[in-house]
Parts: sequence; C-alpha cells; structure tokens
Amino acid sequence: MIEDKVWLIEPSGPLRGDVEVRGSKNGVSKHMVAAMLGTGESSIHNAPEVGEVGITAAMLEALGIHVEITSKEIRIAKGQEIRPRVPHAFSGLNRIPILMLGPLLHLAGEAFVPLVGGDPIGRRPVNFHVQALRSMGAEVEVAEDGIHAKATRLRGARIELPYPSVGATETILMSAVLAEGKTVIKNAAMEPEVVELALFLQRMGGRIELSPDRRIVIEGVPELHGAQTWLAGDRIEAFSYLAAGLITRGEVRVHGCPQDRLVTAITTLARMGAQFDINDDYICATAPPEGLRSAAVQTDTHPGFMTDWQTPLMVLFTQSQGMSVLHETVFENRLVYVPALQQMGCEIEVFDQCLGGPACRYHDTNAKHSAVVRGVSKLSGADVMLPDIRAGFSAVLAAAVADGPSRLRGVQHIERGYHRPFEQFGSLGLNLQREG
Repeated sequence: MIEDKVWLIEPSGPLRGDVEVRGSKNGVSKHMVAAMLGTGESSIHNAPEVGEVGITAAMLEALGIHVEITSKEIRIAKGQEIRPRVPHAFSGLNRIPILMLGPLLHLAGEAFVPLVGGDPIGRRPVNFHVQALRSMGAEVEVAEDGIHAKATRLRGARIELPYPSVGATETILMSAVLAEGKTVIKNAAMEPEVVELALFLQRMGGRIELSPDRRIVIEGVPELHGAQTWLAGDRIEAFSYLAAGLITRGEVRVHGCPQDRLVTAITTLARMGAQFDINDDYICATAPPEGLRSAAVQTDTHPGFMTDWQTPLMVLFTQSQGMSVLHETVFENRLVYVPALQQMGCEIEVFDQCLGGPACRYHDTNAKHSAVVRGVSKLSGADVMLPDIRAGFSAVLAAAVADGPSRLRGVQHIERGYHRPFEQFGSLGLNLQREG
C-alpha cells in the first residue's frame, strides 16, 4: 500500500507570480499509447512531469515497448516482441489500460487489460469501449479480473456513441486508424485533447477527417510511422492557477496555455467580475477591490464549462459575494471532494436535483450532482484527507486562504496530475512544506 504523502500549508497572503504549464496529464498518456502503433520512433515534447507518465511508461515497457523519458521529451518505439497482456499489477491505477485494447489487437491479435481505475468521481463505464470494439469485429469478454479481446483484423464500422465520451472516442480513433475500411464516429467527443490526439495520429500517417456535428471519419491505412509532437498547455492546470490568484486576491500569470483552450472559463470568470490581461505570452486574472460576484455554472462536454474546472471554481465560489450554484452533468460523483472542503469551513450543500441548468441525465437518480455555495465563507485550517487529483488542488487553494495552518494528506494525487505543484505553489509565495 502506498503511504500517503503530506503537505503542511501556512496561509501566506496573496499568491503572485508566473506559472508555466506544460502539456496535459490527459493528453500525454494517450499520445504515449498512440505511439505504440508506429513502425518507427515517436517523440512527445512539452510533457508534464506527473506520476501518470511514469505509470503509463511502465505499462508500455511491460508490453515490450521501449520508452525513454528525459527532461525534454518522451521517446517511444515498438520492440521486437509484443506481449499482449497488461499485468494485473496495474489494475485500478488509472484509465489507460482500456485504451491499449485496440493497439494490442493490431500488434498481437489479442489483448488483456486489467480493471480500470482513476479518481472516484463516478462511473466511467467500459461498455462504450467494449461495444465499439465488437462493432469493429473483435471478440471481447469482460471478466472479473479484466477484459480479454481477440481479432484477426479490425474492420471499419459506423459507431454512434450514446454520450460523447472522451475515452471511448479515443479508443475508436486508435482502433480505426489501422482497421480495414472506413470508420465513422457519431456523437464523438471533440475536446481539445481528443483533437490533439487525432492530429498526432494524422502525423503518423493516419487518415482522419473532423466533420461537423460531432462526426469523425477515419479511413484505415496499412501502417503508421513514428512522428514528433509538441503538446499544448494543460487547460485544467491553467484554470486552476488562475483561480489560485483570484481566491487569494493575488495575481498569477499563466504561460503556455493557448487562450482558445480557456474561452468558456475566461468568460465565466469575467461574468463574476474578474478582470483579465490576455496576450500571446500569458493570461492573467485579478479580482476587483469589491470582490467577485456569485454565479450559476453548469459543466458540460466541450465547448461547455469543463468538469475538471469546477473543483477550483467551488473554492472560488466560497470567496465570492452571495449564493452560487454548480450543476455537474458529466460525472455523477464528481462532488466527492465536498466533505474535505466543508471540513475547512466551506459552506456548501449538495443536492440530487438539477440546479442552475436544465435537467441532465442524472435528474432521476440519487446522484448528488448539484451544489449551492454560500460566500464569503471564513475558512479554517484543518487536517484533511484528499480523495483525488482535482480535490487535492482545491484543498490547497482553500488552505491558502484559511485562518490557520492545514495538513493535507494524500497529496500524491496532486503530484499524479499536476506538473511539479509543490515547486509551482512555492514560487507563487505559498508557505508549504513536505512532512517527513
């Protein structure tokens, strides 16, 4: 069992300074899997130094893929022999094994991946992935220990997703590029990270067309070659540090994330009264002297307000004037982090009704997916256990404006998803130290 890492945080006033964000955690691991498909070496630049990279690299090496990680790039090349089983040791660590099914079927004709894991934010069913692979001609069996699959050759298919799932869209992309014939994905996810993966596959020789109305068309090719890519900045990390500046009444300049990845987030914060300085070098947000206003925000698939943005936003709501409402429509258990914030004095109440937006797919369930937040809350330092990556970051933000020291346990979650967060927060002036 991994021992929880602990940070001790002492509030130290407004956070100010510059943060450089690298490529996203969600983007780099998918590119690493896609690189399996090339006949030559691929390289990924601007990768973040996050735990997810090491976990994915270990999985690839267990399959017989060569991975070399340096401070500048990740180099990946197919080995002489491909082992088609992801070891059980990787069960529950993250969501990456499910994405390896399609590539392994192309490389070895069979595949086994253990049960998927990741943050406890709600059901992320594998049935979309499984059904897509079956539509393409694979025999797939879901067992207690994982997923077994076989296929002599995958064939193109017309696949309509019940929901624009990011992971399922990525599975189909990486399965269809080498399949026989044409694949059409209807109701595909169009998040920037999905498009970035499609562009990388195109650089490797894939034939991919992004059509209107959430349609992606892939024409299978006989083989892919290696390619190079530079990952665009992480939009989750960029928003999180902008929120850190606003929550503490400071000023954080975020470099490395294109404005077009933050369009909806910027407008949401501007409606709350945030003032922006945006140029080709950085994005900066500051709060007016009278403070930020409350808001009603609903998360959605891209180009809506991203579900991963709502955790720092929730802390920002507690430091804004009035009552705010958050309606989560992507994951039914995304509000699992709220008790940790309540422990620190955040006045948040969760509901199973759809508040702050039209009825969503969870409206007739018991899922607590809406929250009402009272601001301005007086926050207190506390000893808190962090359940996941985004909850961890939000707890750091709450600790930064609390009236006393905090002890945050489980910060390995933050380090799995954010690039060098301890050093980044320290550079912004937050007084923090590692316990032990």
